[in-house]
Order: sequence, then structure tokens, then C-alpha cells
Amino acid sequence: MKFSDVIVATVSLVLFGLLLNGFLLVAFGSLSASSTSDTLASIISFLVASLVVGHVFALKIQDESRIKAIGVVVVLSAFALLIFTSIWMATPFAYNWEQDFLNSMFNRTTKSWSHYDLNAYAALAGSIEVIMGIVISFIGLYAGSMLRKPSTKTKE
Repeated sequence: MKFSDVIVATVSLVLFGLLLNGFLLVAFGSLSASSTSDTLASIISFLVASLVVGHVFALKIQDESRIKAIGVVVVLSAFALLIFTSIWMATPFAYNWEQDFLNSMFNRTTKSWSHYDLNAYAALAGSIEVIMGIVISFIGLYAGSMLRKPSTKTKE
């Protein structure tokens, strides 16, 4: 797999995954719902996006070692996902969401979380999302690349 193919596959995986995740967040109504629908939307979007990208780039992935080619795409997409997650966690919308989530998780009604608590939660949530993305994307890319078999045309 050439470097340009790796970059295109990574960008396709990240953008398609983020767009699908945004659509599923709206479809599940999770902007006002619990974090279960957020997690479900993330899992489905990671899996579907990686299955599609794995299927589209299957012939390029099969040119080399399948594990190596998929591993490079997954590591680059995890780095991009880490950047996107860090940027999102720095927005004011995320600050209120983090407070509400921590209150619901620990059954507290006060809004007295310190910045240290919120930053620790943001780092933990971002890390878990990136690790989940790595595992699910690897499985999806591998399964997607296995769905498309190389053509076996014989020369006559």
C-alpha cells in the first residue's frame, strides 16, 4: 500500500466515521438522552465506516501484509480521532455535558465539580473512545477487506 493510499484510506475512515456518528447522534436523540446512546452511536459508526473503507480499499490492503496495512491505517486514524476528541472536549458545550454526565454517574445534584475532576473525566473519556475506535476499526477493516476477494481471471 502506497503512502497516498494510506492517507486516503485514513481520511475516508475518519470523515465517514465522524459524519455517520453525527447522523446517528441526531437519529438516536442523544443530545438530550443518556450516554448509552452516545456509546452505541460511536460503536455503530466506527464499525460501519471501517467495514466500508475496508471493502473499498480491499485490493490495496491485500497487496501487502494485511495486518501491517490495516495497522497503519488504524494508527493514523486513532491519532486523528485523538485530535478531534481533544478539540471537542475543549468546547464550552462539552463542559456542560461533562458536568451533567458526572452528576448522573455519581447521583449528585450539585454542580460543584472542580476543573481537575472535569479534566480527568475528559481525558478518560477521550482515551476510552480512542481505544474503542482502534479495536473496532481494526476488526471492521479486516472484515471489510475479507469481504472482497481478488478477481481470479485466468489468462487463456
